[in-house]
Amino acid sequence: MTIGIDLSLIFGYVSLRFASNGECSWPVSNQPIQAGGSLNEVSGGESQLLCFFKAIPMMLARLAMALLFVVVASPAQIITVSPHGPISTLTEARDAARAQRRSGITGPITITIRAGTYFLPKTLVLGPEDSDTIWEAPHGEHPVVSGGRIISGWTRTSGAAWTADAPGPYFHQLFVNGRRAARTRTPKDGFFHFQGSGAPGKPLQLHFRGNDIQQEWANQPDVEVVGFMAWSDFRAPITGVDRRAHLVELGPTQTSADEENARYFVENVPSALHVPGEWYLDRSTQKVSYIPLPGENMEQAQVVAAGLERLVLVQGKPEAGELVRNVVFRGLTFEHADWNVGPQGYFDLQAAVPASSAVEAVGAVNFLVERCTFAHSGGYALELGRGSQHNQVLANEFYDLGAGGIKVGEPDLRENRAERNYDNVIADNQIHDLGLVYAAGVGIWVLQSGRNQILHNHVHDLYYTAISVGWTWGYGRNQSRGNLIAFNDLHSIGKNMLSDMGGIYTLGVQPGTVIQNNLIHDVSSYTYGGWGIYLDEGSSNILAEDNIVYDCRSAGFHQHYGHENLLRNNIFAFNHEHELMRTRSEQHVSFTLENNIVYFDQGDLLGANWADGTFIMRANLYYDARGNDVYFLDKPFAAWQATGQDQGSRIADPLFVNARKFDFRLQPKSPALQLGFHPIDMTTVGPRGPAGADTW
Repeated sequence: MTIGIDLSLIFGYVSLRFASNGECSWPVSNQPIQAGGSLNEVSGGESQLLCFFKAIPMMLARLAMALLFVVVASPAQIITVSPHGPISTLTEARDAARAQRRSGITGPITITIRAGTYFLPKTLVLGPEDSDTIWEAPHGEHPVVSGGRIISGWTRTSGAAWTADAPGPYFHQLFVNGRRAARTRTPKDGFFHFQGSGAPGKPLQLHFRGNDIQQEWANQPDVEVVGFMAWSDFRAPITGVDRRAHLVELGPTQTSADEENARYFVENVPSALHVPGEWYLDRSTQKVSYIPLPGENMEQAQVVAAGLERLVLVQGKPEAGELVRNVVFRGLTFEHADWNVGPQGYFDLQAAVPASSAVEAVGAVNFLVERCTFAHSGGYALELGRGSQHNQVLANEFYDLGAGGIKVGEPDLRENRAERNYDNVIADNQIHDLGLVYAAGVGIWVLQSGRNQILHNHVHDLYYTAISVGWTWGYGRNQSRGNLIAFNDLHSIGKNMLSDMGGIYTLGVQPGTVIQNNLIHDVSSYTYGGWGIYLDEGSSNILAEDNIVYDCRSAGFHQHYGHENLLRNNIFAFNHEHELMRTRSEQHVSFTLENNIVYFDQGDLLGANWADGTFIMRANLYYDARGNDVYFLDKPFAAWQATGQDQGSRIADPLFVNARKFDFRLQPKSPALQLGFHPIDMTTVGPRGPAGADTW
């Protein structure tokens, strides 16, 4: 340990100060001693040297006090965790840090976690007493914090399956050599389809076809029906089967989502285990069976069963002012958090509400998560919940997750400011391959939370919305406002699984929220609602500027209903059914569209409801690359302008550098520049550097 002594503690208050006027001052008494006519003498005829020697006893006393201060309040030591000990668990490291605090240590404590896998027997809880602690890996080492347990002792049984004992809690996920194995299911590819629709608000009952549902599955509580309706999904055990009526009864109550002939499959069916890469856990015998992929050696494979639903809980009490401050996670990997929907199952409202989070923070302030990896888990990866403020999530990687990546805020409105969530930064993260259990998981999900900055993230390959902001439907109170969503790269969204989604999705009145300089493309819904920018119910007072949106199934932009939104200087191109959509007409201005470029080669320019004119469109540039005249609903351009819309707009080729290769830079003679359109710089979109624990 390096000890530094502040010499001002010794000399700053007892040393002599000789001013230019010859005064010899003693700051210890703050009374200057008047000097005589010579710099070599002070009053009473004493020399400066004698004055100094008389001060020695006081200086020695101060030195003793300084040394005592070093002992009592010395800087904290580094605590090292290693699989080889002497501190070999994260709980021991936390407790060692607490012991340092109790002994009088002040300042940040660093807990260095050496390479290895640290299996947690229970959730690691960090409270206010664990503030000012840095948990980090040494550069070049890659420790893993796991909520799982090793499954070993595999033996070959009949056929292709191998079996091992799996005592302990029931689990829902199995990972073989770092790869998510598939729970056995039927059908193996594609889906069954229900007959007709459900009944929102009532216990879930659906009509099945033929022999798709088996009577005996009602007596096997671990068999689950996994279905998809519009923007939602459900997962539930079978509670009853009426073979004559072809009716299956399931546990949860259906929410507002509904769909004709909805898709579903049946998971965890023991008789369906016959495809390589699949597994089945028998609860009664506590044995797990698995069929290896070609080349897998089960005598050497590392097999991990997910266990804990929550790996780490940063637990403050914001309502009491007890906060967890200045905790840092850096260079760590968090894996193998399980999911659990309970005995009744769930029917999701939206965005994977029932999913838990592998790492959750409540009442966290200045919490920094940097260069970490979150993977191989069943719910959301990271949640900044109630009372969490001024936190940063920077340059992490999130992938292979059951729900989504990052969850910010909570559904509830909070009257107590200390319990509100705001002022967080989510930047430079790689977030991909999501929704593997809860299909409606969102890449970055902001609920009742304001003044957040969501910047330079790369979100892709998920079944629902990439970035969702807001949790108030309609014009009611909304604490989600003033959020900045900028320079994000968002693509491969929806993947034909769910409907009613957006690359960026908003809810409620949000003054100060800005959607800027995002690149959004390849949004593909199952039926309706694959939109690039989607301002849903009540979305108001939002600015969307300098975004490029292309290759979305339904439209590049859609507003359900809201007021006074402004879309300016965006490019909407190559969207399939429509370029722009508006659903509900109300007695106020829905939005203003100005200085945008709209370029299309299929579908129509406008979709849904544009009949009453309660919107403003002006100074836009439109072009149909098929060479067709551009129609605004059933009106040619001149007739449309005669209604008062699109004054100052033009129909012309914007002269992109290479539209077919999605290079939307403008050539110098572009007519868009003449209309006042300014070029959109996409060179800095997405993460500005490497992300994830492997890069630390």
